[in-house]
Amino acid sequence: MEVWDTRAMSQLTVAEALQLPAFRRAEPVVEAGEDGLTRPIRWAHATEQRDVVPLLRPGDLVLTMGTGLPDDADEDGWRRFAADLAEAESSGLVVELGRRWRDTVPPALVAACREQSVPLVVLTHETRFAALTQAIGERVVDVQLDELVEAQRVHETFTELSFAQAGPADILDAVCRLTGGPVVLENAEHRPLDFLTGAAPSAGFLDNWQARSSRVSIARRTGWDERLGWLVTRLGSDDRDWGRLVIASPQRPSQRLVAVAERAAAALALHRLHDRDRDNVVRRVHLELVQGLRSDPDAPGLLERCEVAGFPTRRRHFLGLVARPPLASRVQDAGEVVSAFVRAAHGLRVPALVCEVDREARVLLSVPATSDPDAAADRIAARVQAFTPLVVAAGRPIDTLDGIDTSLLEAGQVADAVPASDDASPVVHRLADLHVRGLLALLGDDERIRVFAERELRALREADAGPVGRGSLLPALRALLEHPASKTDAAASLHLSRAAFYDRLAKIERVLGMGLDDPEVRLSLHLALLADDLSRSRS
Repeated sequence: MEVWDTRAMSQLTVAEALQLPAFRRAEPVVEAGEDGLTRPIRWAHATEQRDVVPLLRPGDLVLTMGTGLPDDADEDGWRRFAADLAEAESSGLVVELGRRWRDTVPPALVAACREQSVPLVVLTHETRFAALTQAIGERVVDVQLDELVEAQRVHETFTELSFAQAGPADILDAVCRLTGGPVVLENAEHRPLDFLTGAAPSAGFLDNWQARSSRVSIARRTGWDERLGWLVTRLGSDDRDWGRLVIASPQRPSQRLVAVAERAAAALALHRLHDRDRDNVVRRVHLELVQGLRSDPDAPGLLERCEVAGFPTRRRHFLGLVARPPLASRVQDAGEVVSAFVRAAHGLRVPALVCEVDREARVLLSVPATSDPDAAADRIAARVQAFTPLVVAAGRPIDTLDGIDTSLLEAGQVADAVPASDDASPVVHRLADLHVRGLLALLGDDERIRVFAERELRALREADAGPVGRGSLLPALRALLEHPASKTDAAASLHLSRAAFYDRLAKIERVLGMGLDDPEVRLSLHLALLADDLSRSRS
C-alpha cells in the first residue's frame, strides 16, 4: 500500500503547462519521462549552463537551447546532466530546436532523461523563453492565489462552525459542500459513525468498510491511500486516536482538500471537548428521568422535567428498547451505542430518552398517539444498525406512564432470549418473534423454571463429568434437538459419523432411562436447554 505525504504543495503540473497557448504555439513533443508529467512546477528557469544544481530549486522547470550543454556524442556528459536535474528535483527539461539542433535532440540526451525519469520536452518551433516564463509564472501565481482564496473560504467555514459549537453532522455537511465527495467519520475500531454521500456517486463506498479501513495506515496526521482513493486524517492525540475522517479522493489530493480534512478534524476535536461535559450532563439527566418514570411516574416535577428535556408525556405512546452488541462483539463501547441512538432519534425527530445501564443502551420513545411506535422503533434501529451491528429488542407499546417499567423490562427479557446466531433476525426483536423463548423470557428468573431445568439435565451433566459421557452427551442432545428433521445433519454439525452419533444417543437414553423418540421427552429436554441458555445469558 502506497501512502502519500500530503505536505507536498499542489501547483501547475508539467502536463498543464504544455497546454498553455505560449507552449502550444511552439508545438511541444514529449521525448522522455512521460510518467513525470504530473510533477508540479514551482517556477521556470532559463539557462545554458551545464552545472545546473546550484541554480535550481525543487520544482523548477529548465528551459534551454542547448548551446552550453555536452557534445552530442558525450554519453557520460548527458548522464551527469540528467542526474543533476534529478538530484535538483527539477520538474523537467524543455529544449528548443533551432539554435543548436535543427530537427532533433541527441539520442544520448533522450536516453539519459529516460533513465533518470526526467520529463524531456522538445519545442519544434522557436519561441521566446520570456513568453514561456511569463506564462508559467502567471499561471503559478493564479493557482496559488486561487488556493489562498479557497484557504480563506475553508478557514471562514470552519471558524463559523467552531464558534457555533457545531456537531459532527454539521461538520461533515460542510466537508461535503467543500469537496463534493463522500465523507466518513469512523471510530477507533474502524466502524463508521456517520456518513454523507455528497454530490459524487457513492455506490459501494461503504462495502466491507471495516476490513478495508483497518488495512489503511498513515504515518503522519494526514495521508492519502492511492489504492483506495482515500484521504485519511487521524482524530485524537498522537498516542490515542479516537477515530479517523475519510474523504473520497480518487486523484492526488490538492492542498485545499488536505486543508479541508485537517480543519474538519480540528473542528471535530473541538466539538468532542465541548461535547464531553455536555454529553455527560445530558446522559445523566436522561438516566434520572428514565429511572423516575419507571419507579414513580407521579413524582412531583418529573413530567415537567421530561418536557424540558424534549420528551413529551401527554397523549403519547411509549415504547422501551434495549440495545447491545452481538455476543461476538461485546467489547464495543456502550457509550458509542448510546450516541448512535441519540443521533438517529434526533435525525428522525422522535423524542427519546437514551441512557447506559449495565453496559447496554436503554431507550424510551415518546410517539404521538396517532403514530405507530413499532414503526418508529424500526426506523431508528435500522439507521443505527447501518453503521453498528446491534441486537435491538423492544417491549410492548403502552399508553400510560405507569406501564413504562413494563415495556423496558420486557425489552430486556426479549434481548436476553434472542438466539446467539440468527441469520434471519429482524431489525427489532419482539416477544412475538421468539415463540417458546419468548414464553421463557416472560417467566424470567422464576425459581420453578430453574429447578425444572436442573432436574431435567442433572443426570446428563453428571454423566458428562465422568467417564461415561466425557463431555459429549449434552452437545449431542443439543444437536439432535436443533436438527429434528435429520439425524445426518445433527451428526454433521458435530463432525461425527452417523454411527458415532447414534452411539451417543444410545448413551443418553441409558442415562435418562427413557427414549428420545418420545415427543414429550424431547419437548421437556428442549425447554430445559433453552431455560438453561437464558439463565446463563442473564448471569
